[in-house]
Amino acid sequence: MSKSGFVPDNSNIKKSSGTPNLSVNYKQNVLFKRNDQNIAYQLTSTQLPAMLGGAFVDLYMTKGHMREPHWHPNAWELDVVVSGEVQVSVLDPDTSSMHNYRIKEGEVVFIPMGWWHWIEPLSEEAHLHLFFNNDQFESTEGSDVLRLTPPIVFQKAYGASASEVAEAVTPITDTVVIGPPNDHSSYKKGYEHDERIVVKINEKVVPAEDK
Repeated sequence: MSKSGFVPDNSNIKKSSGTPNLSVNYKQNVLFKRNDQNIAYQLTSTQLPAMLGGAFVDLYMTKGHMREPHWHPNAWELDVVVSGEVQVSVLDPDTSSMHNYRIKEGEVVFIPMGWWHWIEPLSEEAHLHLFFNNDQFESTEGSDVLRLTPPIVFQKAYGASASEVAEAVTPITDTVVIGPPNDHSSYKKGYEHDERIVVKINEKVVPAEDK
């Protein structure tokens, strides 16, 4: 039986086998690449079999892109800003409230296991280190939820028009991860800035144009 996941000891390392491989170039393992400036590298027990119980993602993004909404069903996440400034948005399922944390170099955000969240750069460039307490952490991407759920389900569950939902999600043809896609003119169609929109940043209401 696999011991993948949270492991409280080193029982996977056997003295009789000698010292296991403890070093690797994680940049040889690309988790996702939108372009050279928007890319994520991943390190799990697949690359380092001795590293049970934890995983790491090195994330680079530029302004105008975002780590799409998603959740991790089997791991918590700790986001550490290496450089730049980002907004990490987290949905608390216990209180049904959305929280937006504006953080920069030296600051972190902790995301409990299974909580819906996304990351958006506020500076021109941003670099983050993401840590997980599962060496084979899983991600459920918002793009997959939207494109793979039959539109009629939204109508039955929420009263939304199935045809309108189908039209709205038509541009989402693949898993996004770091969005928007390179050719995203259709994503911008109909979008206009609305000064009535407000967001909460560190528990303070701030106009959307200031975020």
